[in-house]
Amino acid sequence: MPAPATTPAPFGYRDLFRIPDFTPLFLSGAAHAAAQTVAGLGLATLVYRSTGSPLLSALAMFGPALAQLVGAAFLLSAADRLPPRAALSGVALVFAAGTAAQTVPGLPVGVVFAILFLQGLAGSVGGGARYGLLNEVLPRERYLLGRSMLNTTVGGCQIAGFATGGLLLALLSPRGTLAAGAALYLTAALVARAGLTGRPPRATGRPSPAETWRTNAVLWSSPARRWVYLALWVPNGLVVGCESLFVPYAPERAGLLFACAALGMLAGDIAVGRFVPARWRGRLAAPLQALLAAPYLLFALRPGLALAVVAVAVSAVGYAASLLHQERLTALVPDGLSGHALGLHTSGMLALQGVSAALAGGLAQLTSPGAAMGLLAACSLTVTALLARGMNRWREPVE
Repeated sequence: MPAPATTPAPFGYRDLFRIPDFTPLFLSGAAHAAAQTVAGLGLATLVYRSTGSPLLSALAMFGPALAQLVGAAFLLSAADRLPPRAALSGVALVFAAGTAAQTVPGLPVGVVFAILFLQGLAGSVGGGARYGLLNEVLPRERYLLGRSMLNTTVGGCQIAGFATGGLLLALLSPRGTLAAGAALYLTAALVARAGLTGRPPRATGRPSPAETWRTNAVLWSSPARRWVYLALWVPNGLVVGCESLFVPYAPERAGLLFACAALGMLAGDIAVGRFVPARWRGRLAAPLQALLAAPYLLFALRPGLALAVVAVAVSAVGYAASLLHQERLTALVPDGLSGHALGLHTSGMLALQGVSAALAGGLAQLTSPGAAMGLLAACSLTVTALLARGMNRWREPVE
């Protein structure tokens, strides 16, 4: 008599930590996310207090992302052509050193932004190295769950980081908050160096601008991949432009708004990464991105803090759309280019965030922070609708 068929136990978040190298990758990423949160809040507050400019404040927090455009054009081939452990620990050290330098009293604003530019260049390689390694560590069918776990960690670290950053700003100063961020970056570097297994590069050859351009052209040649990249970059970037105005919108409560955004993102990533069946995923991306933008229309009416907190938390649930687009992207990219492809996604996403932060700051100076948020939200909704139509026309099979 044949033995009865058994249903395999579901694979959950806890099972990820049994996979070699996932735990140190998780911990180093958590420390890096916490460092970005604490240091970004400290620097944005420092710049706003010294200049009174919403534009410069927004750029101080999100401006390094603009350097990702340069990194994506010239440096991104290094994401697959450097040993992952060395790349991740080296990038974290660059961020630690740059953040420590920003604590120097009397540092000119121009020097502050020059340091941010160098950090952004390093970050363009770090994103590809991190998520390329995740794609290497996990089986392809576990990538969405693993990325959901990392995103959830980022959300949790942002909640803790903004709360801690707000406390440090109250107890110490913006420079003391920056020093705490530098210490967290150093922790990320040490965890990556001591915890990750030494692995060879995923691709052969030396990194170079020419190789970066060639691979970017290959990735961009596919219409299906182009639509996915645009969906990952533009609607979310416009909403991050809204978030970049939290400091001028509510100078004393910006940390609370950022923490609520992180809480909403955490909830959305858990729901989509852990509980949404595969058959529903293709239908949810556009509605989630619409949810991401719609609540910010309220800010044109300048709501009070209670309503603003609810709107920000509900909106951030929509960031989970990125998980669904990333799952599609990894299915459309050859394994040897996974780090470069995911690095291009990260660099483009952060670059659009920086552009949107600059646009938001400029609009806020001409109008008001609330009016600029409402306008960017309307643009994001329009782009989401256009991209959904385009992606439906191009459903390319997996290569």
